[in-house]
Amino acid sequence: MKTMILCSGGLDSSVCLALAVKEYGPENVLALNIFYGQKHNKELIAADKIAKYYKVKNIRADLSSIFSNIEDCSLLSNSAEKVATGSYSEQQKNLKNLPNTYVPFRNGVFISLATSFAISNGCRYICYGAHLDDVKRGSVYPDCSKFFYSAISDAIRIGSNGMLEVIAPFVGKCKADIVREGIKINFPFELTWSCYEGREKACGKCGTCLDRKFAFAANGISDPIEYES
Repeated sequence: MKTMILCSGGLDSSVCLALAVKEYGPENVLALNIFYGQKHNKELIAADKIAKYYKVKNIRADLSSIFSNIEDCSLLSNSAEKVATGSYSEQQKNLKNLPNTYVPFRNGVFISLATSFAISNGCRYICYGAHLDDVKRGSVYPDCSKFFYSAISDAIRIGSNGMLEVIAPFVGKCKADIVREGIKINFPFELTWSCYEGREKACGKCGTCLDRKFAFAANGISDPIEYES
C-alpha cells in the first residue's frame, strides 16, 4: 500500500508522513515536496529533514512558473505584499475576500500533480494535511475544506480509473488534535517549519504561528521551536 505524502515541511503534513510510516513502513512512503515560488526556503529545508529522519524518499517538484504572475499573495517572491499578522479571526474582520496568504487553488494544483507522480510510482494513496482550523474561521483556505476534499477525491478516483485514492486524515480535526497525535508517536516537532516568514526564528505573529502556538498550549506543552515573540 504505497502512499505519497504531500509534505511541505510544516507540522500538519509532516505528522501525516510520520503516521504513514508507522502504518506502512518507510519503504512504502514517498514524500512530494513542492517549490511554488515562496519568498523563503525554510519549509523546503524542513521537508528534507523530515524525509531523512523517517528514511523516506523525497521528490521535489518546481511549480514556481505556475504562480509567477500572482502579485497579491504575500507568500510568493514576486509579490510586494507583506504577510498579515494576527489571528485568522482578526484578519477576517478586515477582509472582504480571502487572506493575502491564500495561494489560488494551491492544493488543487498540488494534488493534481501528485496524481501523476503517485501513479507512476505505483502508489495507492495520496495524503495531504488539510485540517479544520484552516476553514472554520470564515473559510480561510477553502481548498482545505471537507467539501473540496470530497470533490477532488472523487475526481482523482475517476481520473485514475480507481487506481488512486486521496486521503486527508485531519480534515475533521484541529491543529491541537494533530499535535496530540504527534505526541503519541514521539514526533520531532522541532524539525518542522510553519511560519510564513523566513527569518532565523518563527515570527510568532502570523496566523499560522498563532495557530501552532495555541495547538501546543492546548496540549499543555511548549512548542520546541524558537519564536521572535
